[in-house]
Amino acid sequence: MSDVHLTLSEGHAFAMRGLTRAGLSAENAKPIADVMMSAERDACQSHGLFRMPGFCAGVSCGRIEGVTRPDVKDAAPGVVQVDANNGYAAPAIEAGMPMLIEKARAQGIASMAIIRSHHFSTLWCDVEHLAEHGLVGFAFVNSRSFVAHPGGVRPTYGTNPMAFGWPRPDSPPLAFDQASSVAARGEMQIHLRDGKPIPEGWGIGPDGAPTTDPAVALAGAQLPFGDYKGAALAMMIELLAVGLTGGKFGIESAVDDNSDGGPAIGGQFYIAVDPEKFAPGGDVAAILAHSESLFDYVLEEDGTRLPGDRRHGARERTPVDGFTIPESLYATILGLCGD
Repeated sequence: MSDVHLTLSEGHAFAMRGLTRAGLSAENAKPIADVMMSAERDACQSHGLFRMPGFCAGVSCGRIEGVTRPDVKDAAPGVVQVDANNGYAAPAIEAGMPMLIEKARAQGIASMAIIRSHHFSTLWCDVEHLAEHGLVGFAFVNSRSFVAHPGGVRPTYGTNPMAFGWPRPDSPPLAFDQASSVAARGEMQIHLRDGKPIPEGWGIGPDGAPTTDPAVALAGAQLPFGDYKGAALAMMIELLAVGLTGGKFGIESAVDDNSDGGPAIGGQFYIAVDPEKFAPGGDVAAILAHSESLFDYVLEEDGTRLPGDRRHGARERTPVDGFTIPESLYATILGLCGD
């Protein structure tokens, strides 16, 4: 399989053409295209243009609203609620972020719930955005059920990622974004696309037997990282992202799946913290400098790195070198664009 080379601007143009042709308004398509290109820029193929067919399919089949706009509600002094109105999450998150940042600065801590939305992208972009505004950020999102509870074989939880961002005075924010499953769903799908076995421990077949065949694991269930520890985090995220927002748990949204490749309806929950309000004497510079001493200690040993370092390395290269996608995906994207 050969690859096709693209620049970030070319990729963004393809994304906008395909998304709007599928039925998304340009206003809603732009934040989705932005986040896909952020993933390609950071060398995270599983959340880049690889997701474009699913984004388009969810709208073109009529399951997800493409032109609706999110409604932002000032729910309490420290609470923002955004109703995505059955649209994609990226426009809703973008719409709610300014109020979340304002409330966190005013109150010291604030939260944001996104309801009636379909999340299909990264979380590190969101917590980095908060950290770039000097805030500590947490993000949680659920998905349709893919992951078995330890001791069981049925898909019970979503891959349920979580993200954390920390501001740094003279460096890009520290940020991590990880699933509560051993592997992200997209990573397993890429292994299937490329004809590669998955590592042991990523998933089980419908009969509960361990497998390295991605097709069998995708038909069965993924596994949580750390066994019961990862499952406990997955349950916590279901409760934060859905239990608090009145949305659908993964086991409920799985019933609505029509196999179009797009995401299920779910929920997201964000927390933003202003470190200045917690710093003794309001000296935020002192607590951030103190945190840097921890990072320095970690990096003293050869072979160590901080979360996100690989993304930042790719972030410097990709704007110059561009990125590649498989020829088969490129052909699919051309079809979505009407070429």
